Amino acid sequence: MKSLFAASALALLIATAAQAGPLNVPATQKVISAQLDRDYPALEALYKDIHAHPELGFQEVETAKKLAAQMRALGFTVTEGVGKTGVVAVLKNGEGPKVLIRTELDGLPMQEKSGLAWASQATATWNGEKVFVAHACGHDIHMAAWVGAARQLVAMKAKWKGTLVFVAQPSEETVRGARAMLDDGLWDKIGGKPDYGFALHVGSGPAGEVYYKAGVLTSTSDGLDITFNGRGGHGSMPSATIDPVLMAARFTVDVQSVISREKDPSAFGVVTVGSIQAGSAGNIIPDKARVRGTIRTQDNAVREKILDGVRRTVKAVTDMAGAPPADLKLTPGGKMVVNDAALTDRTAVVFKAAFGARAVAQDKPGSASEDYSEFVLAGVPSVYFAIGGSDPAELAKAKAEGREPPVNHSPYFAPVAEPTIRTGVEAMTLAVLNVLK
Repeated sequence: MKSLFAASALALLIATAAQAGPLNVPATQKVISAQLDRDYPALEALYKDIHAHPELGFQEVETAKKLAAQMRALGFTVTEGVGKTGVVAVLKNGEGPKVLIRTELDGLPMQEKSGLAWASQATATWNGEKVFVAHACGHDIHMAAWVGAARQLVAMKAKWKGTLVFVAQPSEETVRGARAMLDDGLWDKIGGKPDYGFALHVGSGPAGEVYYKAGVLTSTSDGLDITFNGRGGHGSMPSATIDPVLMAARFTVDVQSVISREKDPSAFGVVTVGSIQAGSAGNIIPDKARVRGTIRTQDNAVREKILDGVRRTVKAVTDMAGAPPADLKLTPGGKMVVNDAALTDRTAVVFKAAFGARAVAQDKPGSASEDYSEFVLAGVPSVYFAIGGSDPAELAKAKAEGREPPVNHSPYFAPVAEPTIRTGVEAMTLAVLNVLK
């Protein structure tokens, strides 16, 4: 009797929310909340399972199977193996807009140190080496919210018309997965380009908050890979060698002068060296040193200036050492994500109505990069928004102790599942409903 009453009440809420006109946010929120009360335990269990068993880019075989199974159970038509390990789930519900909703599948090649009971102990092979794997960027939260939004929209099929295209993208961390899906004929597989697109990302802000911004949202990234070629020899006789370690060190320091002395101080631009590999022993000067890093910008002219500065710095370092030319590889990565202004404004109205002061307009782009931009550049007007994932009490404690809280890609980054997953489900569901017929 109780379950029958609950079902009848939910049906009444859906009918109320489905009345003609602009999206009735309060009524729709009630529907979402009631459905989430039923769905949340399963969503948190899915999050914990995925968190404990992460997989690296283009290796997400088991993760993809889990999401594909979830979507088939909801009645979606599912295609696996798109862009190698991607999943595409389509649900048609009459005539209306076609809306893309994206999540990512992959983890990071790093060891987790969060201390969670469901912390990852997984390992994998990466660039020929055995490495730990962790969901230290929050993609596990994204996947749970993605499935949760799908559940909501299926439960409210009477409320909307159109086509849902749920895309689980591989290898976001290498900024190659979106391009791989497009090159594999994604638009043909779903019957044409979507009319709108949405994606979300969890960050270190307070859990329960939602962040949005029109225009440029993220940075363009370029990969930096340099091999300095020297002449090896005994550590006690450096004059008989050309030391590539010294060249690597000099480049790492000198390239920052491009940022501090050539770039407009008001324009964003970062060169980060994240890896220097050379040598096998303390008394041997090696013959090669490899330097790897990233370059991030938010303006194409600034990007070209920095890339040119990198090239000149590499040449200056090798010339100073009397060394052979270095092997320099600059690899374009993710482009800037640019949110559609009109769609962002339209979505912001719903976010403000739903979350009040917890819906926060960002005043400047973020410095990270991400390849959802490939879908935007392919012509899909989009809103990529963010949700907070940190326990407010822990944030207050960190502030009181004068320390920064863990951020994405930290081995200690661990968003709280509740209410982060709920917020992601609610925000994504409202954003999608707001554009469906």
